[in-house]
Amino acid sequence: MEVFDPTQDFDVVYRRLPHWSQAGAITFVTWRTWDSLPEKVIRQWQDERAAWLRKQGIDAEGPDWQAHVRRLGPALENEFRHMLADRWNDHLDDCHGACVLRRPELSKIVADGLHHFDGDRYELTDFVVMPNHVHVLAAFPRSEAMLDQCESWKHYTATKINRVLGRKGRFWQQDGFDHLVRSEAQFEYLRAYIANNPIKARLKPNEYRLYSSRSA
Repeated sequence: MEVFDPTQDFDVVYRRLPHWSQAGAITFVTWRTWDSLPEKVIRQWQDERAAWLRKQGIDAEGPDWQAHVRRLGPALENEFRHMLADRWNDHLDDCHGACVLRRPELSKIVADGLHHFDGDRYELTDFVVMPNHVHVLAAFPRSEAMLDQCESWKHYTATKINRVLGRKGRFWQQDGFDHLVRSEAQFEYLRAYIANNPIKARLKPNEYRLYSSRSA
């Protein structure tokens, strides 16, 4: 596993958010349950995004605002992504929604799904299953594999969790955040962030599931 090397080939896929990926590079991935952020919180986050864009002279309501962000250059684009992700994660740690992943039998489904193809389709280093979201550090052998694998994780776990809950329909929110790790120092910071996330959210020991390859 390696950190992101901007001199080598990498892919950027634009959906609701830009998704950067590079073969073999460690990626920090976050996804959340569909009810994890109330509409009021999402509007607050959108207002913060719009304020940042206006500061750069970009119309947040314009259909091409993402193209304008790309033209700002890597430094400001990374600042934008970090700002959005940091505020998003703070809101998630407030534990909005039903937070059904507090239940050990449901968090185990997610953890088992993450472990299932470890060492085959990807290499895991760390993850935490929180009551309404998941953080993962992993490397993928091909740049296009990152988004495909995230969709696979979500589809597999949603099907099994909904079966236990006796319901159908959406469980995870469609899009998520991902970030290519830029340095060894950042990698260690993100490992510590994952390990400390349950403490920050004041969770009890049975309300989350934590893994690190250091202790495996």
